[in-house]
Amino acid sequence: MKKFLAILLLGTALVAPVAAYARDVTIQGQMSSYRGPEAYLAVYLAKPDGSYDSTLYVAGRKSRYYRDLSGWARLAARDATLSLDGITGASIGSGKSFSINLSLADALIDAGYTIHIDSAVEHQGSAADDVVLALDSGQSGSAQSGQGFIGSASVNM
Repeated sequence: MKKFLAILLLGTALVAPVAAYARDVTIQGQMSSYRGPEAYLAVYLAKPDGSYDSTLYVAGRKSRYYRDLSGWARLAARDATLSLDGITGASIGSGKSFSINLSLADALIDAGYTIHIDSAVEHQGSAADDVVLALDSGQSGSAQSGQGFIGSASVNM
């Protein structure tokens, strides 16, 4: 029993600090008004040097359309560990709002990382880097205008 308790305490001591260094982050946005089907979005994290880090969320469930998110698709294709299980949701319609809740490591905040959102609408094209949001606590909640199908978006930490 003492051995089990010691192992349990050691395991808790190793895992608890990791949980304490995560921050809840919410990405909120508003789609532009356009005619046509719902938009697909790819939300991904970029390192301070601008290179791809990881995929955070994909809006749109039909994987055959993911290639239309060309900026993200090109970068994510190199990620041998990419798994979209649990990070996908419904596509988003014209004029609709969206909210994506994430938990990110504290080490990413104020360290030069950025969140990129690519968008695409069937038969209407795509916008790589439609919106780029800095993971900067000083800019938390500041809306950035989109360049394509996203009207605006912000990140709240």
